[in-house]
Amino acid sequence: MTPTLPPPSLGHVLAATDFSAPARHAADRAARLAHETGTALSLVHVLSGGALHELRQWLGAGHASEQQLHDDAQQQLAAWVAELRASRHVSARPVSAVGSVLKEIDREAEALDAGLLVLGARGAGFLRRLALGSTSERLLRRTTRPLLVVRQRPHEPYRRVLVALDFSPWSEHAIALARLVAPAARLLLFHAYQVPFEEKLHFAGVDAATIDHYRKRSCADATQRLHAQAAASGLKPGDWDPCIVEGDASRRIVELEQEEDCDLVVLGKHGQSAAEDLLLGSVSKHVLAEGSTDVLVSTAHDA
Repeated sequence: MTPTLPPPSLGHVLAATDFSAPARHAADRAARLAHETGTALSLVHVLSGGALHELRQWLGAGHASEQQLHDDAQQQLAAWVAELRASRHVSARPVSAVGSVLKEIDREAEALDAGLLVLGARGAGFLRRLALGSTSERLLRRTTRPLLVVRQRPHEPYRRVLVALDFSPWSEHAIALARLVAPAARLLLFHAYQVPFEEKLHFAGVDAATIDHYRKRSCADATQRLHAQAAASGLKPGDWDPCIVEGDASRRIVELEQEEDCDLVVLGKHGQSAAEDLLLGSVSKHVLAEGSTDVLVSTAHDA
């Protein structure tokens, strides 16, 4: 049975910060989105419980430096909230927490029923691990909330968005999410096809003409399904462009995001099974590691 997914809704945007420069870009983008969509915004900073425990082992419990860390974090958070209010005309709610960064961000997202988590791509501390390391994989196993990884300093709303589709039940959700986060953008609907078992066909002695016939059939089928997907998602012809290519999806996405001057890449659930984890696939890992633009990943799955 094909899963039916509820339409995405921002509801509440939660941006996580470690006060690094990339985290500032993420907070700025989150504030822009909140202002453009009339959505509530919260800014969360988590003091690592593990780091505090190590500090206590060195200096002893109740040392003045521990309180200073708390005070400094509160002051920085308040300053960032004031800056966003002045520059983006958004009232952000500051949130401070202590403990496991992963658990505290997830806890806050659940409490707010956040429709979007926003992170910087290369933070100085925990955000780097969240965006690019194993922590992100654990976070995305836990959450069903879309994650926006911000790489670029935001200068304007998203204008050109590449949406990677695999025609699974999650593809329509990815398109809806792209339209929600980038309502004024033109969408580039992307699908990469390959001839099934092409290497084995060559090895088995299948002639080149037959393989080329399969290639043309794969392209034609992908073209038909892409247009059907766009129509099912309510897209009008002027809202989107088709991009159907042969080859490895991960490499082609990274190439095309630059060739097509995209400022956002949207990855849906890349796989045909709800049991497959979003950021555990090679496509998502490659795009996050090698790409240069912002990446929005949808963790939608059927219940």
